[in-house]
Amino acid sequence: MSQSSGNIVLIGMPGAGKSTLGVVLAKILNKQFLDADLVIQNLHGKTLQTLIDERGAEGFIALENEALCGIEAHNTVVATGGSAVYSDEAMVHLAKMGTVVYLEISYESLVERLGDLDERGVVFRGDAGMGLRGLYDERRPLYEGYADLTVDVDGLTITAAARKVAAAYKES
Repeated sequence: MSQSSGNIVLIGMPGAGKSTLGVVLAKILNKQFLDADLVIQNLHGKTLQTLIDERGAEGFIALENEALCGIEAHNTVVATGGSAVYSDEAMVHLAKMGTVVYLEISYESLVERLGDLDERGVVFRGDAGMGLRGLYDERRPLYEGYADLTVDVDGLTITAAARKVAAAYKES
């Protein structure tokens, strides 16, 4: 865990609030905000879903890895895509950059929050038919393994969740 750079790296499931919470968290802590999904889209001039459709899951993971490994930041909240944890190289880089915070949310809350996964740019490795439950079960141990801090944001408003993350970060 590296607090010296002042960076906070948010990881978690699609719909956990990484991007939305990240903006609020950055304001609370007086930091910059960077959305890694937007970095990928801007680098390639295409939506995440288009890139996944064109390159497949593994091709997209390679693009994401390259983009994440290229991020250099200071005093920044970085919201990663939910699939960032599929790239060990990227996660090692992000962990060196700052404190990795897993935004933990229950499966039931995800079901309520998420709309159509087909348009959300969600990467399914292997079996695209695994569904949300399979994706949740596959990724959860990865998030837990890479996290310096795990913050349960289930049932909280974005502002309350951001405050909880800020408090956990300050205490770490």
